[in-house]
Amino acid sequence: MQTVRTHYDKFSRALHWLTAIAVIAAYVLGPEHFGREMRDGLDPATRLDIVVHESLGVLVMTLTLLRLLWVALRPAKPQFDMPRWMHLASQATQGLLWLMLLAVPASALLALGSEGHPFTLLGGVRVNDIPFTANSPLADLADWGEVHGLLGEMILWLSGLHAIAGIGHHFVLKDGVLRSMLPPRS
Repeated sequence: MQTVRTHYDKFSRALHWLTAIAVIAAYVLGPEHFGREMRDGLDPATRLDIVVHESLGVLVMTLTLLRLLWVALRPAKPQFDMPRWMHLASQATQGLLWLMLLAVPASALLALGSEGHPFTLLGGVRVNDIPFTANSPLADLADWGEVHGLLGEMILWLSGLHAIAGIGHHFVLKDGVLRSMLPPRS
C-alpha cells in the first residue's frame, strides 16, 4: 500500500522558501539606473545594494539549479484532485517560474558582459570581464539591461500570481495545496 503524500519533503520546502526570499530581496535591492551609472564611471563595488543584488542573483541561480537537480531525485511530490484546467494552469505557471528563475540571472550576466561592467559579489569577489557573454553572439541581440529589468518585473508578477493561487487554494478550495509547502502540523 502506497502512502499518500500531503507535503513536499523538507529539502524541497526549504529550497522553495529560500528561493522566494532571495528573489524578493534581489528585487527590492535592485539598483535603479545601474547601467547608466556604470557608464558614467560608477564602480559597483562601492555600492552595497549592487553587490548584494548581484550576490542574491547568484544565490537564486544556484538554488534554482539545485532545485532542478533535486526535482529529479526527490521523493514523489503530493498530488491533489483538481480540474484539468487548474492543473494545466499550475503546470504552466510553475514552468514559467522555473524559466524566469534561470532567465533573470542569465540576462544579468549578459547585461554585465555585453556592456563591459564588472560582476561584483559579497566577500570582495570581482570579475572584471565576463568573456563568455562579452564575446557571445547573444551580446548584441538586445539591450540586456532592459531585458533583465523586464524579466525582473515579470518574475515578481508571476510569483505574486503563484502566491495568490496558493492562498486561494488554502482559503477557498481548502485542498491542502498551500499546506503542502509548509511544515506538517504535529
